[in-house]
Amino acid sequence: MTGPLPWYVAGPLIGLVVPLLLIVGGKVFGLSSNLRHLCAAVPLPPSLKPGFLRYDWVRSGRWNLVFALGILLGGMLAGVLFGEPNAGAQISDATRGDLAALGLRDFSGLAPSQLFSASTLASPIGVVFVVAGGFLVGFGARYAGGCTSGHAISGLAALQMPSLVAVIGFFAGGLLVTHLVFPILLPALLR
Repeated sequence: MTGPLPWYVAGPLIGLVVPLLLIVGGKVFGLSSNLRHLCAAVPLPPSLKPGFLRYDWVRSGRWNLVFALGILLGGMLAGVLFGEPNAGAQISDATRGDLAALGLRDFSGLAPSQLFSASTLASPIGVVFVVAGGFLVGFGARYAGGCTSGHAISGLAALQMPSLVAVIGFFAGGLLVTHLVFPILLPALLR
């Protein structure tokens, strides 16, 4: 089989993660806490660590770090062993046209090389984009009390109203950035 799994296989497999985690160990699916666990794992004296990072990360976060490592390894296996090396980005013709109008031309790889190259990311504007984007993602996940996967998969499955509000906010923010912010910022990055 080549290419991604069809939705009717991948969707139920993702859906089974939530009850499996709850049944096996009373865990909730989410990945945003992994950065906190990684920072808490840094071997510093307790006096140098903020209170937010002074906890037993081995006991509370080890399973989550192993889960994240499994996602990384699974993605690498899927891309390297089972992927199609010359498939290019799997996006619609309409999206290609919209991106071409904004200045993106190369869709031969998994991600546009004009955006995800060392020269682009190391440029002054690229560094600002990476740092600002990283800050906004981290702040947003912390402010929302979890990441998109935690709220959209676990929170909605548990019928939690805060997760519904967060998911609506994620989608609204994504649409606003895609249609209003991205067309302004992308040409600045491609200069």
